[in-house]
Amino acid sequence: MTDAASPYLALRQAVRPAILAHQLLAGDQERAGKLAAECEDLLYLTRELLKAAGRARILAVVPAPRMPDESGGDRQAQLLEAYADAGLLWTKVVGSSLALAGALIERGEWEDVRALAGLLAGAGEESAAAELRIRLGRAVWEAHREQLRAISNNMPPAAIEPAINALRAVLREVPVEFPDRNREVNCCLPPLASAIYAVMKKQGAEIPYHSRVEHIATGGVAKYPDIVKTSLDELAAEFDGICRRPGGPTT
Repeated sequence: MTDAASPYLALRQAVRPAILAHQLLAGDQERAGKLAAECEDLLYLTRELLKAAGRARILAVVPAPRMPDESGGDRQAQLLEAYADAGLLWTKVVGSSLALAGALIERGEWEDVRALAGLLAGAGEESAAAELRIRLGRAVWEAHREQLRAISNNMPPAAIEPAINALRAVLREVPVEFPDRNREVNCCLPPLASAIYAVMKKQGAEIPYHSRVEHIATGGVAKYPDIVKTSLDELAAEFDGICRRPGGPTT
């Protein structure tokens, strides 16, 4: 990669959040005023960033005409000021991106938030991206909180499938950066497994030797949150098998 290409590629990364903001504005003319305002702020700050970065680039590579008695001090000061302006504006672009993400979270537009977090990470702002993913995880968790609280070992069959779907949604939509995501979901598995096991016993289902439903119901996976998705998939498969059996519960 040449020196001339490097600033161009860096600027391509810097403008990606603005591209998303422009898409959001162009895609829905009826978006809420707050979201539109955040998009406009981000576009404006990105424009100013590009101007400052361009000025720094020009000062760095284009020789200036010099009078016989002119020193290079003024030009160096201008260059430092241009780089400082660009750096400060980039922090404002990142801050504006986070503000835009907040407005998107409020509207439940989680896919756009994930895209924005990915753009920030691609531009080297890993900490801002991680912060954004954690905020997203908190919002997703809150959206499913009531369903998760309703999970118990005496759930009726009609409540089991919604519980499975809620847990899958959390694992799918809550980023891995969210603290204790797997552990919290794992805590819901024993009561869910107990409810499924009770249905299996009531239906007189033959429980295969390789089934882990009873094992999970007794807390057998409590120490293994890393396999929570596998455990949930096994429970879902067992319950689905019961539902497909003639006379099985309807969901």
